Amino acid sequence: MSAEAPPKPYGRTNPFPARMLVNRRLNPGSEKDTRHFELDLTGWGLSYEVGDSMSVVASNDPALVDEIIQTLGATGDEIVPSSAKANPPLPLREALLRAYSITQLTPKFLRAIAQRASAAPLLKELLDPERKQDLDTYLYGMEVIDFLLDHHSVHFTPEEFVGLLSKLQPRLYSIASSLKMHPDQVHFIIDVVRYESGGRQRKGVCSTFIAERADHIPIPVFPNASKFRLPESADTPIIMVGPGTGIAPFRAFLQERKATGATGRAWLFFGSQREKCDYFYQDEFDQLQSEGFLTKMSCAFSRDQEHKIYVQHRMLENGPELWKWLEAGAHFFVCGDAKRMAKDVDAALHKTIQEQGAMDAERASEYVEKMKQEKRYKRDVY
Repeated sequence: MSAEAPPKPYGRTNPFPARMLVNRRLNPGSEKDTRHFELDLTGWGLSYEVGDSMSVVASNDPALVDEIIQTLGATGDEIVPSSAKANPPLPLREALLRAYSITQLTPKFLRAIAQRASAAPLLKELLDPERKQDLDTYLYGMEVIDFLLDHHSVHFTPEEFVGLLSKLQPRLYSIASSLKMHPDQVHFIIDVVRYESGGRQRKGVCSTFIAERADHIPIPVFPNASKFRLPESADTPIIMVGPGTGIAPFRAFLQERKATGATGRAWLFFGSQREKCDYFYQDEFDQLQSEGFLTKMSCAFSRDQEHKIYVQHRMLENGPELWKWLEAGAHFFVCGDAKRMAKDVDAALHKTIQEQGAMDAERASEYVEKMKQEKRYKRDVY
């Protein structure tokens, strides 16, 4: 008799089936739906570091899957290839639920619509590589289902259809907890994406999976190592800039420092829309301040006054003190939106160094580059 194969270790190819412990809205009364999640990892025996992220393997919205199957004129039982060649074929409904991205418009799908549709001359023109900007504008807010409903003359077999889709990818979220404080758990803070476009309600694939459908089913997860790390010495001061859900890794950093009794100073810049409903974890941060693990908290609530105030404005207001921290060897961390916030924070950092250090722009840039080389300036932006 052959010996049984050892169980496959949990990881990317074998995600751990976590269970939901807490699914709590952080900001009742806000225009956004931002939630705190706690997942149970008991039985995994994994180790992750604060600063790492966790991948969530979501499934698609069953109602949207059913609508696509109906629009294709299929039953859902048809056998189609999996999105991964190594995996066996599976029924169409299962494939659309778990294997394929059913909202994202791929170039292959758009070309197929343009070739087969009797009324898509504009789409054909926009697929010219030189008109990418026009195409992006035209497609804004649109999904696969829109094209299936708008072009009834186009018919795809189930196998043809899935061949035009991309693979459903896991979604990464910054870990918002320390294993030293919460053994066998991982915490997330996530904005639940819902919006209306083209007369339809749209939903973020993973954020609504975890917020609406995952309370009583396994949530497949696996960790992703990062270089977004606390300094090696617990005495080193840290400056953290994390507006909105960018607060996640810094909640983990502070939990870690409290659990290890770190003595280094910590300064947190946090921003959101309104203090009354969007000040996430205020009680926790107040407690950390009273215990001495959070030295200074600088908040920017953009909509609590006529002119909008963001974290970069708070940095500039605190320029002299910020410069003293940097000169004392503080590590500078930024987490959150890459398109605007991270650029604005970087500009404010340069300006602070230039003004407070009495430098010209070139020398200030050299100072920032030296911080990066010394791994004192780290960004987790998306």
